Amino acid sequence: MNPPVSLDRRPLSKPPFLLAFLTFLCFFYAVSRPAQSLLLSKPSSGPTPSLPGFLSSPLPSLSSRASLRATPHVLRQERSGEPQLRGLSGLLKRRAERQSGRHYDHGDAHAGTGATTLRSATGTCGPQGRPRIVCTGLGVVSGVGLGIDEFWKNLIAGTNVIDKVTRFDPSAMTCQIACEVSDDKFDPRAYFTDPKEVKRNDRYTHFAVAAARMAMEDAGLSPGAPNVNAERFGIVVGSGIGGLDTMEKEMKVLQEKGPRRVSPFLIPAMIANTASGIMAIELGAKGPNHGAVSACATSGHAAGVALRYLQMGEADIMICGGAEASITPLSFAGFNALKAMAQGFNDDPKRASRPFDKKRAGFVMGEGAGIMVFETEEHALRRGAPKIYGEVAGYGASCDAHHITAPAPDGSGLARCLQNAIADAGIDKREIGYINAHGTSTPMNDRIETAAFKKVFGDEQAKQLLISSTKSMTGHCLGATGGIEACVSAKVLETGVVPPTINQEEADPDCDLNYVPNKAYKSPTPFEAVLTDTLGFGGHNAALLLRRYRNRPQ
Repeated sequence: MNPPVSLDRRPLSKPPFLLAFLTFLCFFYAVSRPAQSLLLSKPSSGPTPSLPGFLSSPLPSLSSRASLRATPHVLRQERSGEPQLRGLSGLLKRRAERQSGRHYDHGDAHAGTGATTLRSATGTCGPQGRPRIVCTGLGVVSGVGLGIDEFWKNLIAGTNVIDKVTRFDPSAMTCQIACEVSDDKFDPRAYFTDPKEVKRNDRYTHFAVAAARMAMEDAGLSPGAPNVNAERFGIVVGSGIGGLDTMEKEMKVLQEKGPRRVSPFLIPAMIANTASGIMAIELGAKGPNHGAVSACATSGHAAGVALRYLQMGEADIMICGGAEASITPLSFAGFNALKAMAQGFNDDPKRASRPFDKKRAGFVMGEGAGIMVFETEEHALRRGAPKIYGEVAGYGASCDAHHITAPAPDGSGLARCLQNAIADAGIDKREIGYINAHGTSTPMNDRIETAAFKKVFGDEQAKQLLISSTKSMTGHCLGATGGIEACVSAKVLETGVVPPTINQEEADPDCDLNYVPNKAYKSPTPFEAVLTDTLGFGGHNAALLLRRYRNRPQ
């Protein structure tokens, strides 16, 4: 074999081990330089890089460049009696201390004994010294109602509008029923600045834009108003399936008329991040923005990411949630093939969605959007927000890593997710009084979810919890479901009224908790904290914990 040669055909002059040694020296020099010189340098105008893996765990306040920009002097402070550690070792030590409980708050450093502490800029902090985040606006598009007020009124009354599908001929499908958003009631043109955009975008984006405008109005916010800094106004909204309706229609055009007749708007209309982008254009939001996609856990993850952006100081206002328009022939065919949809209720559609009931036989498809407005407490108070539904106190995420469509049979994946949310909120689990369950009405999900609740709370406390599945009325809205159900949870926290799980007729021994059967319940005392959880194909789990808001002294 000929020896390796360089490009100018001359033999290499340096042996390979010398090159390796020089590479090692370069690496050693790079990692041994003080971390401060890199971390505290003038920030670039580009986006802040994300930190993989940070989203599902409790967030140290200085774990991002955003926090360092807010308090650049922090790493220059020396702890009392401790020399400051520099370089990579110092950075890792500080990170370990933060994760073990030695947390830092945003604000000005002041002298103290032990670890340096920082006052919050607002005088009030959430768990682990982070800025408190509050929910100030809700927007819902659902077959049950348009807008949070109509939706809530119908929900607590047990309103059920599940019926035969009208958007296409379902006669060939095993399941032929759904909870549709009526075209007679919902006109997307009322929510777009330019009506032409309605034709250019998929139905799921119509729902997202409409719910976002509803949530903004509910929060007392107007796009472009002086109290809205566009560059600190972000959006994280997702969809489990995206523009499937558009894709199906354009596939038919391709087959019947050829590629030249396919719409140039096909690709932007069908991808799942378009809703976030169109919402930003409509609302003038120039802050952090992207779409989340994790099947039926999409909205839960979107809310968690939005929460983290606010906690890191990257934004003052975040719109978050999800939208879905999955009542289409291909979607129905696929879910029917999985045998996931309700079987045997085509002639009695209003009894089909029955979470936790012994006769449950699959989920009923829904559609719509659930959007929330999250803000830092300081921003909400400064602008005089008309209402605060509650504090967004905790977020948890996990993966079952078990099966692509089935959760772990012992509920351990969801249990970890719920425990993460509770730990992130920094509360005692006994403070939680209500859970809006994923409750899909499938035999497997409802049994496993019940097991997860018992794992987290223990049998005794689990049986004292009030748990309901509003999918018994809304149907399963896939990627939008977590947003809609987080809105429900916020209203429960605000009103003390728990919506029912309807169609509870026969108890299942494997689902033996209090699911608020058939009739809404009014709690005699306010709830301190509520949970909502969502599960998605791929083993994805997300949970959001909301806490009763108390305006603490400045």
